[in-house]
Amino acid sequence: MLPFDIPSDQPVLIAGPTASGKSSLALEIARTGGGVIVNADALQVFANWRIVTARPSEEEEALAPHALYGHIPGDQAYSVGHWLRDVTPYLSGNLRPIIVGGTGLNLTALTEGLADIPLTPPDIRAECEAVIDAHGVQALLADLDTETLARIDTHNPARISRAWEVQRTTGRGLAEWQDNTPAPLLPLSNACPIVLNADRDWLRDRIERRFDLMIASGALDEARRNLSTWTPKDPSAKAIGAPELIAHLTGELSLAQAKARAIIASQQYAKRQRTWFRKRMHNWKAIPLPA
Repeated sequence: MLPFDIPSDQPVLIAGPTASGKSSLALEIARTGGGVIVNADALQVFANWRIVTARPSEEEEALAPHALYGHIPGDQAYSVGHWLRDVTPYLSGNLRPIIVGGTGLNLTALTEGLADIPLTPPDIRAECEAVIDAHGVQALLADLDTETLARIDTHNPARISRAWEVQRTTGRGLAEWQDNTPAPLLPLSNACPIVLNADRDWLRDRIERRFDLMIASGALDEARRNLSTWTPKDPSAKAIGAPELIAHLTGELSLAQAKARAIIASQQYAKRQRTWFRKRMHNWKAIPLPA
């Protein structure tokens, strides 16, 4: 049972760290109150990894309408801007949207707005990758302005690279672009925003159990299907567990080693998510876990 009522006439937003039970909560709300479950996770959009990204199963999808899951090829770039364009029709559809995911940037862009930053040209992206290959991602920090440095997660390679590419492409810092953000598509006041506040130790145990369940559900077979087309720089290759299982299949890691590395990566990701939610979602309705 939820500790508060959910208005039937408002979109629902559900945020929470990996393995915290977001999808189960979304399905419960959809089955009892109606609505379409709309994915806000940056990796569950990719078609080639269902089990590893913990997308809802086909059986779960049959219980309620689902949208924006597995609709993007694994080698295709898919940004928060792409997601905002895809989610827009569901904000005014016949079914109430229940928007769920662990990608904080998607949810805050939806409720706070997103700056219309020009796309990064391929040559600048290649330049960024060359710097990282030669000196590591932390070398990019020296080129960022002070205000941007104060705002981004300087331990998150994707955020660092994005900030560097924006500054190199436009000559303006990411923070300056953010300060000129247009109105949001879905103001927080027009939704029922829920964030799952998971206890660290409780979540660590769930992450470990979930990876075992993924293996039992066929994650290795899923990795085998991806092996012939595997490219580490593909957007979908960021799925936690994917590089580790591929490394196992190519003989670089034992299954036990792959499992251990994937669990550590999941725990580190969960820590970054919890930090984001704490800083950016303090106005959301919090549900402590375990209850």
